[in-house]
Amino acid sequence: MVMQTPTQDIADLISRCALRDRAAFRSLYERTSAKLFGVTLRILKDRSEAEEAIQEVYVKIWQRADRYVAGGYSPISWLVAVARNHALDILRARRPVADDIDVALEIPDAGPDPERAAENSDERSRIDFCLGQLDGDKAEAVKGAYLDGYSYEELAEKYSVPLNTMRTWLRRSLLKLRECLTA
Repeated sequence: MVMQTPTQDIADLISRCALRDRAAFRSLYERTSAKLFGVTLRILKDRSEAEEAIQEVYVKIWQRADRYVAGGYSPISWLVAVARNHALDILRARRPVADDIDVALEIPDAGPDPERAAENSDERSRIDFCLGQLDGDKAEAVKGAYLDGYSYEELAEKYSVPLNTMRTWLRRSLLKLRECLTA
């Protein structure tokens, strides 16, 4: 008898979910829900919202299990990507949309005092300078990921690079930014 690794076991459970095996789905939930809940909670920063989101994530997993390709991503990475993308979609949906320009212009000026504005300007200048030290695509990818909320997958597709390459770009770019900002 050949023993399966935990990764193979999770991949097998996902495959069985694609065949609508409810017992496999229950087992997949029991084995992975704590990790996926942690992902959604970290992004959403609200426990009740994360609890609701994790239910929706597992509905997506059930509906899309047939899209998982064994050998493409690790199964847990695929599950985390589903959870992360769903949580980011919730964040994007939270952003208020000004339907009426008159309403948008009625927002009171709650800007910082002049001293704080000067500090913010200096800080912004340092960040802009350090971003300028990165390669163009890498700087834009950092802005996309951390300011605009794009997923790693979306950025990898946009820049036509493999997902792991995008992860490496972002990790190394953040290290360079930290070095630059602390210098």
